[in-house]
Amino acid sequence: MTKRLPLVIVLTLFLTSLAYAQDATPSPSPAPKPAMSRAQSQRAIIAIEKKLWEAFKNKDNKPFKAYLANDSVMVSDQGVGTKASVVKDIGSGDCEVKSYELSDIKVTFINSSTAIVTYKSVQEGTCGGQALPAAAWSSSTYVMRGGKWLAVSHQETVAK
Repeated sequence: MTKRLPLVIVLTLFLTSLAYAQDATPSPSPAPKPAMSRAQSQRAIIAIEKKLWEAFKNKDNKPFKAYLANDSVMVSDQGVGTKASVVKDIGSGDCEVKSYELSDIKVTFINSSTAIVTYKSVQEGTCGGQALPAAAWSSSTYVMRGGKWLAVSHQETVAK
């Protein structure tokens, strides 16, 4: 019996160490949301850009709050604007847009989470009593943040 006791102790310690070395079975986690395809992302970006133009026409700053990144920068012939200044300006109703049309829309992906959309805009209206340029070439840069496409930059150049 005395010869078996050390063997039983060693065997017990060995089996105990094996039990503690086992990994716990992880609980199943929810399936990750599938990433957007390029075609889906392209459609989403174009739709957002059009929503922003429609919101500009309707003096509705809510889409700008939703779709501009907090660190966004907007560049036009009037200077450089931030999200806060754009949201304020849109909400002030200083611009009267009678009509607009976007054409030659193209989305170029830099990587899976960054894209640039370029297009030509033709518009009729005024801002601060000044006529809007009849036509402009525009570019907006979008980034995917938190599963959502957000505009981080917009730039316009008057078309000749």
